[in-house]
Amino acid sequence: MKNLKYLLVGVLFGITLSKAEVISWFRIYEMFKLQSFHMFGVIGTAVVLGFFIIRGFNRKVLKSATGAMVRVEEKKKGTPRNLIGGIIFGLGWALGGACPGPIFILVGKGVVSILVVLFGALLGALLYHILKFKLPHYVFRSPNKKT
Repeated sequence: MKNLKYLLVGVLFGITLSKAEVISWFRIYEMFKLQSFHMFGVIGTAVVLGFFIIRGFNRKVLKSATGAMVRVEEKKKGTPRNLIGGIIFGLGWALGGACPGPIFILVGKGVVSILVVLFGALLGALLYHILKFKLPHYVFRSPNKKT
């Protein structure tokens, strides 16, 4: 019962994305063909909002829902790996017509064909988990070692 609030937030998030047409394959198609500003506006708004929220956390202006202080650590620079990861993500998004969050929203809306995309996404996550130790970005960190 204590996790009910997370379910409610998820349902609200799903409804919001549905009403904003962010999960629409046609909107995604328009974005990748540079025919519409709609998706760029939504993504840009999320980036700007996220920037200010993270600054609020780091400057101790904002706190978590429980009242605890939140510190967002700066990530290491990694332009080549970010470009490669972004290209892979973008290709999957363009080919599948949905990024990870909207996949579950579309399943909830009854779009049966998205199950193929969900299966592919889960298979990709499983393959990454199996192969991550062999990839150049993986660095072993001892559980006792603070990084």
